[in-house]
Amino acid sequence: QVQLVESGGGLVQPGGSLRLSCAASGFTLDDYAIGWFRQAPGKEREGVSCISTTDGSTYSADSVKGRFTISRDNAKNTVYLQMSSLKPEDTAVYYCAAKLGYGCSWYVMNGTPFGSWGQGTQVTVSS
Repeated sequence: QVQLVESGGGLVQPGGSLRLSCAASGFTLDDYAIGWFRQAPGKEREGVSCISTTDGSTYSADSVKGRFTISRDNAKNTVYLQMSSLKPEDTAVYYCAAKLGYGCSWYVMNGTPFGSWGQGTQVTVSS
């Protein structure tokens, strides 16, 4: 059974850091694009960051460039999102999702469906 489980969310002050984890089970990360998405109350879902084992490409939204870093640990079958210099506008539920056989780009993240999704983890940036 394909499953993605996010963890690492929480409450952090502006300027702080968090590391989110996306643990995959039932499949390996080989030949997948793994994307991080977020959705704040009343807002549309946003594709935040992506890493692909299909072609090695990565993607980051302009809103998080220079602050968020995506990485993967093949041995642990896990993808991480290191978030730094957090802002109140980063507050959202963060989800990871998998897409077989794709690289990462704005179009893949925002214009095509991802097949498997985690349950989400809440990130709140507030003083």
